[in-house]
Order: sequence, then C-alpha cells, then structure tokens
Amino acid sequence: MDATDFPSDLVQTQAAWNATYQALAALRPRDTTALRRRLLLLSVRLWWHPYWETVPSVPAARSELRHLARAHGAVRAA
Repeated sequence: MDATDFPSDLVQTQAAWNATYQALAALRPRDTTALRRRLLLLSVRLWWHPYWETVPSVPAARSELRHLARAHGAVRAA
C-alpha cells in the first residue's frame, strides 16, 4: 500500500492518537481523565473515518496507517 493513499487528516489523527497514548502511558501522567477521553474521541474518529469504506483490506490498511504515523512521529521528533 502506498503511503500517499491515506488522507492527511487520517494520518494526523493517528499521530495524535499515538501521542495521546504515549502521554497516558508515561509514569504518573497528569490529567488522566482528559487523556482517556481524548484517546476515546480519537479512536472513534479513526474507526469511523470514511476512508475505510474505500479500502479492500481494512486490517492491512489500518496496520500500514499505524506504521506510517509512527514513522512520521519519529521524523518530527528528530
């Protein structure tokens, strides 16, 4: 699957989900309730994004999106 197939808002949402998850997984995170609510909101946006209706293999595409967002986050951190 080509990374350019993903809409930018979907990649950004996955990257935000990753960042929120990392913040929640940190030692003694602050405001865990807000982080959990944000994670839930982002999860719903990811799950119900209209893009998934256009993909023949949704599980493979979701996996590729997670991989792409992690790589995108690593580039930003560098």
